[in-house]
Amino acid sequence: MIVPEWAPHEAMWIGFPSHRSLWAEDLVPAQAEVVAFARAIHADGEGEAVWLVAATEAVGEVAQSLAPFAKIIVEPFGDIWLRDTGPIVTGSGGARRAQGFRFNGWGAKYDLPGDDSIGERLAAEAGLPFAKVDWVLEGGAIDGDGSGTFLTTEQCLLNPNRNPSLGRADIEARLRRDLGANRLVWLGEGLANDHTDGHVDNLARFVAPGRVAIPTAGRDDPNRAVYEDAAKHLRAAKLDVVTLPSPGSVERDGEIVPASYMNFVIGNAAVVVPLYGAPLDDAAVDVVQALFPERKAVGLRADRLLTGGGSFHCISQQVPV
Repeated sequence: MIVPEWAPHEAMWIGFPSHRSLWAEDLVPAQAEVVAFARAIHADGEGEAVWLVAATEAVGEVAQSLAPFAKIIVEPFGDIWLRDTGPIVTGSGGARRAQGFRFNGWGAKYDLPGDDSIGERLAAEAGLPFAKVDWVLEGGAIDGDGSGTFLTTEQCLLNPNRNPSLGRADIEARLRRDLGANRLVWLGEGLANDHTDGHVDNLARFVAPGRVAIPTAGRDDPNRAVYEDAAKHLRAAKLDVVTLPSPGSVERDGEIVPASYMNFVIGNAAVVVPLYGAPLDDAAVDVVQALFPERKAVGLRADRLLTGGGSFHCISQQVPV
């Protein structure tokens, strides 16, 4: 079974931007945002170990120079979104295993060399038993509270571009078999213009067993109806719902992008919240701090990462102790 993200971690894999062909002028600024995130998670040794994953030896040397506190792993990959391409480590102690799934580039949108095999290679490097099943699932599409209750969205897991032959009952059976899910709470749509087709880690996140945080929005928020619909589903499922602010309408190059404070990462010592220069950035960090009083809430800008389509949760994957 998946242990909750707030359980103790041995380490955290973090993808390091490696390909200028993908990031262009955002490459170096995105690398700086990743290093700031890694430093916050490491917390001067009070947090977990940081395993930065670079795609080439040359980029690995850059990563080591910027983050001397981190272990550098060099493995070829397409892009940095290890929440989706990396393995999901279940269990703890001697029962840990790395579970792999098929990866098809978020519904055949981005087919990049190495992304379909990076999970198995990371598991082998960490000495974790690995098994792969023959259906498509990305880690950002689900969120669990450690009791067997999972969240997901219909837009993603029932999308015909993932597993066209699988219905709702089939998906639930596979999550039960492969990740220990005994209850799946289905939400509807994800954020506007999210190329992942509605990953739940931008929309709703468990912060304690049976307790879910979701955004609340003003009238001009492009995702207001999405948030309200998610809240209705969660309350109908008898889950305790708490709210974070929404950054509202965030645009890059004239297009609304899926900016969300929900893409925070729960580390051993810190909870790192992506910020976008929006009016409610500070308020979001304050709410997260109240939700995790035994950890330090750290807000960090994620503007350049967002140009690639995601944020801190999307580029990381935890390894339980």
